[in-house]
Amino acid sequence: MKVSDLIGLYDYGYWVNGKLFQVLAQLTPEDFTRPVAGSYGSVRNTLVHTMSAEWGWLERCGGAARGAELKGEDYPTVDALRETWNRVEGYAREFLSRLKDEDLNRVVEFTLGPTGRRTMPLGELLHHAANHGVHHRGQVALLLRMLGHPPGNFDIFFFYAERRAV
Repeated sequence: MKVSDLIGLYDYGYWVNGKLFQVLAQLTPEDFTRPVAGSYGSVRNTLVHTMSAEWGWLERCGGAARGAELKGEDYPTVDALRETWNRVEGYAREFLSRLKDEDLNRVVEFTLGPTGRRTMPLGELLHHAANHGVHHRGQVALLLRMLGHPPGNFDIFFFYAERRAV
């Protein structure tokens, strides 16, 4: 794995965020926070979890400090969520821009809830964070469909195709 590979994965995640936020802008505040399904219930809570986790992994790897886990109720509107996501994206892009390929092998020690202390190479942790985001953005797509707001197809194929068309 190379830093350029990670940058591509994060670029893809933020491209999907852009697509999702276009659809989120159409939601009523009630639909944004309505419990629908899934591990986190609502569109808002699923996205806040995704953002919180990404920022948390970034912090563990040496990026900007997040502090305590983010809570859905602190993001009552789509605009509030988008504002913080934009900051997290900036933190991630800045952190990734400083990495060199050899940094990806640096072992990071962290604590993960009840599983205790663990270690893992920085590159694998950042790869996990990007992949975790893909998983939950897919869940958000399903929740949006259930709410009558299909977000369209944001498979990585279309990300690559769009980038090559430019």
